[in-house]
Amino acid sequence: MRVISNKILREFAALHPDAQAPLQHWRRALEKTFIPHFSALKAVFGSVDQVGEWCVFNVGGNKYRLIAFVDDARQCCYVKHVLTHRDYDLGRWKHD
Repeated sequence: MRVISNKILREFAALHPDAQAPLQHWRRALEKTFIPHFSALKAVFGSVDQVGEWCVFNVGGNKYRLIAFVDDARQCCYVKHVLTHRDYDLGRWKHD
């Protein structure tokens, strides 16, 4: 699975340095995995949830939320947002 884009992860980590290691761990784990469907994604990332067309990952011990669109046919994961848990709970990301 290809992650698009690591730049978003790095930009978030620049503002939240403790997110760097868990975000890069998430990216490397996903890049090593073939994901044919959501249940396979759930098997690798047990805390992932679907919210409409988006996949929401808990990252960094539930401190951060990563929102992405996973295209299993193309084996691409398009990162939309990385948010703190607090910012995620505000729900503004749903309207972007």
